[in-house]
Amino acid sequence: MSNAARLTSPLIAPECLNDRAARLVDQLARNAAVSRVLIETLPGGGTWIDCGIQTPGGLAAGLAMARICMADLAEISIASSHIPGLDRPAVQVTTDHPVLACMASQYAGWALSEGKFFAMGSGPMRASAGKEELLKCLGYSEKPARVVGVLECRKLPPEGVVQKIASDCEIAPEALTLVAAPTASLAGGLQVVARSVETAIHKLVELGFDLSRLVCAQGWSPIPPVAKDDMAAIGRTNDSILYGATVVLQVTGDDESLLEIGPKIPSCASHDFGEPFGAIFKRYNYDFYKVDPSLFAPSRMILENLSTGRSHEFGQNRPDLLKISFGLT
Repeated sequence: MSNAARLTSPLIAPECLNDRAARLVDQLARNAAVSRVLIETLPGGGTWIDCGIQTPGGLAAGLAMARICMADLAEISIASSHIPGLDRPAVQVTTDHPVLACMASQYAGWALSEGKFFAMGSGPMRASAGKEELLKCLGYSEKPARVVGVLECRKLPPEGVVQKIASDCEIAPEALTLVAAPTASLAGGLQVVARSVETAIHKLVELGFDLSRLVCAQGWSPIPPVAKDDMAAIGRTNDSILYGATVVLQVTGDDESLLEIGPKIPSCASHDFGEPFGAIFKRYNYDFYKVDPSLFAPSRMILENLSTGRSHEFGQNRPDLLKISFGLT
């Protein structure tokens, strides 16, 4: 596998990603009471929007987090899962800017830590910092006046983390907004399973696919019940994508390359496929880096070739494993 994103045409944003996300943040703040979120000040300056730590949050907050993560370059809504034998709501994602929305913004590629604090950073702040190899390969960066990021965590980041983000993004801490929720919450779980398209595109990155061929994308992932703790929630949210996500990509070019790469995209291409993620994680002593990276992908992929009119389907959903993971008996 190659870990370098490949583009044969430049990646151009219709507008600064952080500016787009900032408008959503302002809207969420104005409707804080309705969305059941809390607005606080970050250590050292900046704005903290709590969507599920010290507040109930909810589905509206989760949808807002997902849209902020994708810099408002995607339509995100709650729909039906359409998985036979699994009657559950799902997160539906559609975007005409799949590479920008997913790889330049939504992908959780920024590890932030200090002492006992650790969180993966998502959202357009990544494009402002531009430190990741993925972003360098995409050739995309921006220097906005305001920066917006999303964290999956259970507490305020320490001042050192806030200062690092601000420094890397070349802004004053006061210009930073972080939106956060734990995995075991309504908002946190929803924003995680809204990453069906993102996991598919990241898999294509790893397989060396020319991302310039991507035109549009749609994805669906079932929303799992909120788990009793974050560790259990990590299992359920991963399973939602690994065993329940369907992603449709509209692409251009030849069919032969799609038929070659297609079977390698879904989660079933991994030797770790076939049991709930919680069990897999435990088997590897809760070390993400020991899990086969090829597992992290949607369970079902459909590639629609706009150049030839042909469609190709790979993988399948596994409602039996989802029922076990979700505790549905």
